[in-house]
This record gives sequence, C-alpha cells and structure tokens, in this order.
Amino acid sequence: MSDISGLEPVATFCGECNCGCPQLFVDPGAPAERRVVLTDDFGQRVQMSADQFSSLIEEDKAGKLDGVATA
Repeated sequence: MSDISGLEPVATFCGECNCGCPQLFVDPGAPAERRVVLTDDFGQRVQMSADQFSSLIEEDKAGKLDGVATA
C-alpha cells in the first residue's frame, strides 16, 4: 500500500471490507498541480490539481461517467 502519511483523508470508496479500499485525499504539502490524491487497493496513486478534480466531478454530474460503473 502506498504511503499516506501527511495526507488529509476526504473519502473512502467501499469501506465495507478490510481490503485496502480506494481513497481520496488532499496533500496540503504537494504542489497545486498534484494536491488531490486518489489511491487504489493495489498501492497505486493518481495525483491531480483541484481544477482537474473539479472537471472530473462536473463530468460525473453531467452523467458522462455513468457507463463506467456498469462496464
């Protein structure tokens, strides 16, 4: 699992098991373009800016990501 020390937790996706569920964090010490951090249950992470994350949220709200959940 990747090191999450110093990260501020925002959300856990699933959380109903003990398998290392994907999580969303904010890294206050990271440069602005890498401040939002998504981790998966394989120890990997994706870092993005708040603007990029906002864009992802807007795409979801518009329904553009609905097919991903059923793929």
